[in-house]
Amino acid sequence: MNSARPFRRPAAVCGFLVLAIVLAVGCNRSGERRSRGASTNTDQGKGDAPATTKPILPSPTGGDPKVIKIYSSLPRTGSAKAQTDAIVNGIRMALDEAGNKAGDFTLKYEDLDDATAADGKWTAERETANANKAMQDPDAMIYIGPYNSGAAAVSMPILNEGRLLMISPACTGVGLTKRGGEPGEPQKYRPTGTLNFTRVVPADDIQGPVGAEFAKSIGIKTVYILDDNEVYGKGLANLFREVAEENGIKAVGKQESIDYKQSDFRTLMARIKNDYKPDAIYFGGTSQTGAGQIAKDMVAEGLGKTILIVPDGCYEAAFIQAAGANVFKTLTCYVTFGGLPPEKLEGRGKEFVDRYKGKYKTMPEGYAVYGYESGLVAVEAIKRAAKKDRPTITDACLGIKDFDKGALGKWSFDANGDTTMSTLSVMKVENGDFAFVKLFSRQK
Repeated sequence: MNSARPFRRPAAVCGFLVLAIVLAVGCNRSGERRSRGASTNTDQGKGDAPATTKPILPSPTGGDPKVIKIYSSLPRTGSAKAQTDAIVNGIRMALDEAGNKAGDFTLKYEDLDDATAADGKWTAERETANANKAMQDPDAMIYIGPYNSGAAAVSMPILNEGRLLMISPACTGVGLTKRGGEPGEPQKYRPTGTLNFTRVVPADDIQGPVGAEFAKSIGIKTVYILDDNEVYGKGLANLFREVAEENGIKAVGKQESIDYKQSDFRTLMARIKNDYKPDAIYFGGTSQTGAGQIAKDMVAEGLGKTILIVPDGCYEAAFIQAAGANVFKTLTCYVTFGGLPPEKLEGRGKEFVDRYKGKYKTMPEGYAVYGYESGLVAVEAIKRAAKKDRPTITDACLGIKDFDKGALGKWSFDANGDTTMSTLSVMKVENGDFAFVKLFSRQK
């Protein structure tokens, strides 16, 4: 986000509490809740491989033996652009600080768009095209992205066939890396029976439960749960519901998937008010899938005293802009987030924020630091591999332990390709911005 207030993930909200969660899970935004139990699963074993595995495809011939290409695939069109501008800025900072070198290799970076103007968000067609472009490029060794878990579900099987390393700065769906999402996950994303996907952001099997525990801590007794019917949103809503019920919060009505392409949700909000009068509404979704309109329509239909809780997909200025800052003068809104907001980072994290502000003359959005960390991990994996070979670089990345060269403190990749970070935060939307409320730390 350039002109808008720098923050993480899609969600521009006023008076919104963002629950920043630095998790120790990996980048997961999957469908169903099989969460906390899934965290302990290692899905690399033979029993987790597809029934029939494909051979790993060799890299295309040609290219420059001294050049390694790094692609990113993010929604560069639509309301997520401000957030992905910050991610790309972070990637570029990491590569620039390395002198665009890793060992003996010169690094080249290409920023790909997986969104379209017509849709205003990522599309399967664009993400497929981006993954195929990387696969067909003999110099391509690393794919940073995607931003959305649904997009990851599209590109992971394509890139896995060549074991081309993926490093996601934002995908949090549980099933991308372990059991806990839709049937067949994560095996269906690994046609070769091997891993190639990693993420530097905590997964939703921590974020969903933390959202529910926070709801209990502020006295929520009843909640109506909505989702956007996408991998990330529905998965988070499922996780939230399960833990909310375990904590004595009653989920009223039936969890409902919205059609985010509708012009408004006033009829739905009127029904929720008249039939249920919940203490809170939880929406599993993003700025791009209706979160801002839901906030606006809650106030319009007399639900201004009902608390709205949304996930990190709304942690961006776009969310507040979509709803209108004045909405949050009436509506209390909390956002959960995997990590800390930029202004709360310390040590090397603060140094990164200061350098970012000096270079780009604005505060970074929340996910900028994850773009930066992804770029540093890419450089580290290439150095460790010391060889221009996709499987070798992927294995080098998966072997990273106690990494402390970045801005997020010391962390490792676990056996699923997930980060071991496990800290989350809560923020509130107020005065057209996000205000830090509370820090959570949750074990795997």
